[in-house]
Amino acid sequence: MKQAVVRSVETPQGEGRMHTRRARRPIVTLLLSHGAGGGVEARDLWALADALPAQGVSVALFEQPWRVAGRKVATAPATLDAALTCAADAMRVRTPLVVGGRSAGARSAARTARRLGATGCLALSFPLHPPGRPDQSRLPELKAVGLPTLVIQGESDPMGRPEEFPGDLDHVDLCVVPGADHGLKVPARGPVTQQDALGIVVESTLEWLVREVVGNPSAR
Repeated sequence: MKQAVVRSVETPQGEGRMHTRRARRPIVTLLLSHGAGGGVEARDLWALADALPAQGVSVALFEQPWRVAGRKVATAPATLDAALTCAADAMRVRTPLVVGGRSAGARSAARTARRLGATGCLALSFPLHPPGRPDQSRLPELKAVGLPTLVIQGESDPMGRPEEFPGDLDHVDLCVVPGADHGLKVPARGPVTQQDALGIVVESTLEWLVREVVGNPSAR
């Protein structure tokens, strides 16, 4: 994979980092942040950064300040939103912008996408609730996005199985990765291989971007 361009982003919480792979002739730009338990090296984030630039999609992975500082625990949600806002403000794009992320990063994107002027939201492994606590739903964050949204969810995600998402969210498309957990990891003898699972992530994202963002003037 071609090496990403890395640059610092100043935020109220300290230094963040942007890892960017630009398309030669970009038609859309993805800004993605990571979860609370890992960084931008997550398998799904790098699969998108590896494959999409060749398809005209520039991908910027934002590393939150808590991670850059070497901490093991994410800071409060409001600080994640503030840092993500700084990352978006630091970008100079002429294409439609889609804000997204995985897990906690997906929640942050859902809370900020409209305010950041995005035309869509990509939610990888949206944590609908804490494990075993469906009563503590984060569904209101997803409902409030108000923009075309793609949720890519593992079939066996303990933080929100696909069937737990209501079917009446008109702005939300749901893609299911067979057998996958919250990290979109699939079992060795599961219905699809890990490579195929990541292929589903990439292909569903690209199809949705072309259909709902690039090809949908009303989303701009």
